Amino acid sequence: MRRREFILLIGGGAAAWPFVAFPQQPAVPVIGFLNSTSPIEWAPFVKAFKKGLSEEGYVDGQNVAIEYRWAEGQYNRLPGFAAELVARRVSILVATGGEVAAQAAKSATNIIPIVFTVGGDPVKLGLVASLNRPGGNVTGVNLLTSSLAAKRLEILRELVPKAELIGILVKPGRPAADEQIRDAREAARTLGLRIHLLEANSVGDFERAFATLVQMQIGALLVGSDPFFNSRRDHIVTLAARHHIPAIYETREFAIAGGLMSYGTILTEAYREIGIYAGKILKGARPADLPVQQATKVELIVNLKTAKALGITVPQSVQNRADEVIE
Repeated sequence: MRRREFILLIGGGAAAWPFVAFPQQPAVPVIGFLNSTSPIEWAPFVKAFKKGLSEEGYVDGQNVAIEYRWAEGQYNRLPGFAAELVARRVSILVATGGEVAAQAAKSATNIIPIVFTVGGDPVKLGLVASLNRPGGNVTGVNLLTSSLAAKRLEILRELVPKAELIGILVKPGRPAADEQIRDAREAARTLGLRIHLLEANSVGDFERAFATLVQMQIGALLVGSDPFFNSRRDHIVTLAARHHIPAIYETREFAIAGGLMSYGTILTEAYREIGIYAGKILKGARPADLPVQQATKVELIVNLKTAKALGITVPQSVQNRADEVIE
């Protein structure tokens, strides 16, 4: 072999060498996080979700990536966002913020694993075949928020016994809202109360709802379980304080923000659970084999500072039952 030919052969081999010796590393899996609300108000729950992921060995930005889609309370945006994440070929779809997100995700794919949080019955909603054997590509956590409306009404009656007309604020058009209205009306009949239905689809509707409460001299308010309300909790709590309306809410975040009291599921724990499920699926578990978790633990939070501002004396029996009393 001539010297010039030998040099050219070696040079060409050297140029190709890195592509042979150092193959491209596989990309990290991507989780599509679909939510019906907004990132600021949902930050504590996203943190809890990441904690669950980390317990399974996955850390955002290191060996897994999370791509978010926030509907900002505009539920009609969810189907399009779900389709975007499916087209992105994410490894898992995490659908949170109510059944609207879960249903959008399920409609978008029957292949990509889906992990949800919903307040209503996931079987009745058509998300899974059963709680123990979900089947298909969907599983998650049932928050049981919608089924607690009757109990919230009972507790509200204890704190405001003279209130005979109670307002119930809901976001209409959802099965969960219909369930809450039905349960609250049945409980009201048992307690000898009257219910007045108030609806809110947007932030502007809150002002009108509270104006109605004052005009009709409604004695107290039950704020229904809805992700949109949770994402606007500071606004709702402020309106209740301004108009001196005793109100009960679904999660502790309302009471911490200054609401009178809350009774409901611990959302941070539920989001930690879906983080754990997402991690298990990344390791190879099938959604069909992961039973739907039921968040059966509920907590009662009472804000004594707010009660004092409203001129309400919280019975000692209620304080004793409370999981936390804010003073």
